[in-house]
Amino acid sequence: MSLKEKRQSEPDLIFDLKSYLCASKYFIKMISIDGLTVEFGASTLFKNISFVINEKDRIALMGKNGAGKSTLLKIIAGVREASKGKVTVPNDKVVAYLPQHLMTEDNRTVFEEASQAFAHIHEMQKQIEDLNAQLASRTDYESEEYFKLIEEVSAVSEKFYSIEETNFDADIELVLLGLGFTRSDFNQPTSNFSGGWRMRIELAKILLQKPDLILLDEPTNHLDMESIQWLEEFLINCGKAVMVISHDRAFVDNITNRTIEVTMGRIYDYKVTYSNYLVLRQERREQQQKAYNEQQKMIADNQAFIERFKGTYSKTLQVQSRVKMLEKLEIVEIDEEDTSALRLKFPPAPRSGSYPLILTEVEKSYDDHLVFSEAAMTIERGEKVAFVGKNGEGKSTMVKAIMNEIDYNGELNLGHNTMIGYFAQNQASLLDENLTIFETIDEVAKGDARTKVKDLLGAFMFSGDNTTKKVKVLSGGERTRLAMIKLLLEPVNLLILDEPTNHLDMKTKDVLKSALNDYDGTLILVSHDRDFLDGLADKVYEFGNKKVKEHLGDIKSFLSMKKMLHLNELEKLN
Repeated sequence: MSLKEKRQSEPDLIFDLKSYLCASKYFIKMISIDGLTVEFGASTLFKNISFVINEKDRIALMGKNGAGKSTLLKIIAGVREASKGKVTVPNDKVVAYLPQHLMTEDNRTVFEEASQAFAHIHEMQKQIEDLNAQLASRTDYESEEYFKLIEEVSAVSEKFYSIEETNFDADIELVLLGLGFTRSDFNQPTSNFSGGWRMRIELAKILLQKPDLILLDEPTNHLDMESIQWLEEFLINCGKAVMVISHDRAFVDNITNRTIEVTMGRIYDYKVTYSNYLVLRQERREQQQKAYNEQQKMIADNQAFIERFKGTYSKTLQVQSRVKMLEKLEIVEIDEEDTSALRLKFPPAPRSGSYPLILTEVEKSYDDHLVFSEAAMTIERGEKVAFVGKNGEGKSTMVKAIMNEIDYNGELNLGHNTMIGYFAQNQASLLDENLTIFETIDEVAKGDARTKVKDLLGAFMFSGDNTTKKVKVLSGGERTRLAMIKLLLEPVNLLILDEPTNHLDMKTKDVLKSALNDYDGTLILVSHDRDFLDGLADKVYEFGNKKVKEHLGDIKSFLSMKKMLHLNELEKLN
């Protein structure tokens, strides 16, 4: 059953989920971030950052990889400390944090893992029971230790009973069903689920806490399009404050009403979506440049006057006045621009046959689990196609079949002179962490490419001393860029990219998209990023319900068609 069908089959539960989660006792009055500075040795990540988070703020925290976004989120969440400054959170406010890397444990079931959201409440309950047991077993009623026990149990009990009474199991059920799980999933171990589903378990734990502020670090990296749209709807309609880091521009623009960009050690804060912020930032810089130019002209004119008349007795007062004016003048500053940028161009593709890839009646199963059957594709030379669908429906499995990494049934034929360049979903994690950046590429470069390693690294924003860094200290985006260099070492005519934009910042993603648009070979792209796919893929293969369906047209027309189908199905139910 699809996620859509699950939701339609239990509409009352989904409605109750939203009512449950969105009914907040109080709204955030204010969370204050004052003078935060983070230093690593001699370098400063950011300095003297201050802002407030108000109720109903939905903030996009933006910036290039390495600017300090995740660090700032961790400081607000209370999981790490700043070098200077403080974060002030009222005692009655709950801040919930979803980190970029999953934290589920494999020795629990889905239901048990979700119930960890209430672990602190269960611990308080056990503490009260233990303290009461101690009081019942003691007879030293007048001793200081006995009175301390009474005070302790009173304090813990007051805190425990102040928590809104709730049916924990019912709440867990509502949230898990709302996130697409079925009741049969509840008792399955978390190890049975893909990264996308494990991420939903983490999200369930956050939502169950009924937080006043939700902090999300790359929540869409493991979600399919349908789940992303569900998350968007929830965050938009729920009156909670949200701060999110995401490289999915469509997701960010859809859910946020405020943008804070971390860049060059400072922040810029606007009460608009990210796309609108980019326009306003450019306008602001143009105004600054105009004011700076006018001020510099005024300074030059006054300096010329001073130089011309500094020895003239009749002009002495005017000269002195202008000297003092210039000494007190505050120079207009122009915001620094982050000019570092990926320079990416794929080598010309050697000519392949007219049809680099043809599939007929392809089927794949794992034991009794059928992934897909009767899959058929005909991909022409130069076509750019997208594989889309929910997590676990077979997109990456199909790629592995094309790469001949797994067995399958049916016919899968590569065309004449087809040369594949492959970027796997976990490509960045496969890098040897003990090698340096330079060693990673030098190890695989051959022939003339070895003489161009430094130039290639520089084009991917690795230069100077940075090339001696070990892979293990790199951010997710830096690792992705490093892994992608390997695609440029040899000319290919069929590029297969499986989730290449995970961890890439907006600017780098735009450069990659432009390079792929210019690429003259054939492209197969597995991605859930709607903005990235828009204008790039001209044909869509949808994976779902054990089938692979071909849709002619771009991603916008595909999503539009799917929404219409969804509405039609709803009408049939009424």
